[in-house]
Amino acid sequence: MQSAIVVLLALLAGCADTRYYAQSVAGQVQLMWAARPVEDWLADPATPEPLQQRLRQAQDMRRFAVTELHLPDNASYHRYADLQRRHAVWNVVAAPEFSLTLKTWCFPVAGCVGYRGYFSEADAQAQAAQLRAQGLEASVYGVPAYSTLGWLNWLGGDPLLNTFIHYPEGEVARLVFHELSHQVVYVPDDTVFNESFATAVERVGGADWLQKKATPQARLAYAVFETRRAQFRALTRSTRFRLLQVYKENRALALDNKGQVAMKKEVLNDFRQTYQTLKSTWGGYPGYDAWVAQANNAAFGAQAAYDELVPGFEALFERQGRDWARFYDAVRQLATHPKDERVRQLKQWTSQSQG
Repeated sequence: MQSAIVVLLALLAGCADTRYYAQSVAGQVQLMWAARPVEDWLADPATPEPLQQRLRQAQDMRRFAVTELHLPDNASYHRYADLQRRHAVWNVVAAPEFSLTLKTWCFPVAGCVGYRGYFSEADAQAQAAQLRAQGLEASVYGVPAYSTLGWLNWLGGDPLLNTFIHYPEGEVARLVFHELSHQVVYVPDDTVFNESFATAVERVGGADWLQKKATPQARLAYAVFETRRAQFRALTRSTRFRLLQVYKENRALALDNKGQVAMKKEVLNDFRQTYQTLKSTWGGYPGYDAWVAQANNAAFGAQAAYDELVPGFEALFERQGRDWARFYDAVRQLATHPKDERVRQLKQWTSQSQG
């Protein structure tokens, strides 16, 4: 499951793009206005019983995040909002035709990020169309939740949302843990570091929740879900590697554009055919169909942000004796180093853990 930070910079600093400023502010205000304390939803007889059960469980997850994972004990995820739509926001990502390096948007305070979030799908698609007109490959994907990095805890914090509350139990736990971890460590200008760290927290923390709190039936159901995701991520990871090799070789050999297009097309065709074979072993489970249909450099580049450095963070967690407080301190210390040094160290820990 993918999630992302939507940095609502208009609330913090000036923004030259007044239209983006307006939709950011309006969208956040609408979300905050829709949120009510979980206790109010539980006391309301109109609240359906399945939602009441999941809200109670989500509050257990929130307490678990504090007591077991040492995540922040603050206002976030103590309220719930029904946004009357499938996604909280839609992210736009873009990359060149022969590269997986994402275009970035830079803002005061938060730094540069490899995506741009919109509260309207139409606005996101319009932005993607503009980027395509500039010769970039663009992708739009819905995001079930995002983090305001703790900046809005004084206004009630990030709420639970209808966009994810009925996900499988383990997935709800992972999402809450992921977003809360962004309030622990956030490094401006380094999306891969931030998202890989949060993904490591969600994976380890989610597994801990399932082991200690979930029923055997829930653990079994989630194991099936997680197996499919792991297989799909392995496929996309190998495809990213093939694309990177094609682009690297093309630069070295100075191949003409037609040759590069053909090699790239072959890799993507192989990816889609392998996915269909994999899907058949899942009994036709269609969970990744939409992603595969629009898969391009931008989509693969965005996914890499959530995967690339995760093994290094997991290895660091083990090196800290699986102690959450020590782990967070170690990540904060790592965050003070130059970007290249951070990456080198995380990859070194990965190699050592696999050796």
